[in-house]
Amino acid sequence: MTGLAADPLCLKHDPGFGHPECPERYEAVMTGLEEAGLTAKLQTIAPRDATRGELRRVHSSHYLDIAEHQIKEGAPELATGDTSVCDDSWEAAVRTAGLGVSAVDAVMSGRIENAFCVTRPPGHHATADRGMGFCIFNNVAIAARHAEKAHGIERVLIVDWDVHHGNGTQDIFYGDGSVLFFSTHQWPLYPGTGRRAETGIGAGAGLTINCPLPAGAGRALVLAAMREELEPAADRFRPQMVLISAGFDSRAGDPLGGFLLKDEDFEEMTRLVKGIAARHANGRVVSLLEGGYGLGILGGAVAAHVGALRG
Repeated sequence: MTGLAADPLCLKHDPGFGHPECPERYEAVMTGLEEAGLTAKLQTIAPRDATRGELRRVHSSHYLDIAEHQIKEGAPELATGDTSVCDDSWEAAVRTAGLGVSAVDAVMSGRIENAFCVTRPPGHHATADRGMGFCIFNNVAIAARHAEKAHGIERVLIVDWDVHHGNGTQDIFYGDGSVLFFSTHQWPLYPGTGRRAETGIGAGAGLTINCPLPAGAGRALVLAAMREELEPAADRFRPQMVLISAGFDSRAGDPLGGFLLKDEDFEEMTRLVKGIAARHANGRVVSLLEGGYGLGILGGAVAAHVGALRG
């Protein structure tokens, strides 16, 4: 079974009129799954808030205090970076972070094999002490730490195929030997990180793999990077849990990206990642929504991905 972690509470995070990370993204995803006939075939994962302790596994107490205060006091944007917020953004972000935690619990229990989480606000740009790039909490990092701390997982693979580099995820695990981070992303593009030479330090040396690709990259270049760089590295690392930062702004036609991936490419990328999980992690995969801003194409791309998760 494939699980679905989603909560309409995420709709309460509203960055404002005309913002690309809009509440309608959630509705586009849910509509896409329904129209593809997938919703009834997915196992519902009960949502819950992430606890303060779960957030602190990734984020500093200082940052959490600042972000909560600013949001609840009505600030239009986090002082730490370019993340627009509203009065309800804290509530939505805490629940969103909890979706990944709940999905990890459900997969580790054996009740389901894999899961998709409709996480917004997204998370992969948020560092330990800075919200930025539309992100408040780093949802995939929180899920990874939960797998380690609550379930004894020793090696986690994070695959990030968002068109933007997941600078926050890289920063959090850059010196950490327990996480292999792999990213394909457009270069140059926001946030300006993700050079090939960025490979990790200390215990994490060699465990960051960046594949910067030019605008116009599509199936051939992205899948080649995954087959030639991700698969061999993952087979050496032998992850016990696989997480996906599933950004669909890498699809052709997205207003914030210049990649040319199609829905069927997300299917193949998903099957490749599932193959890694099957070899090393008993099939355990948790995928979390990152970018994807073309409302007319987001639902179809997500449906292709989730359909491939179901097999």
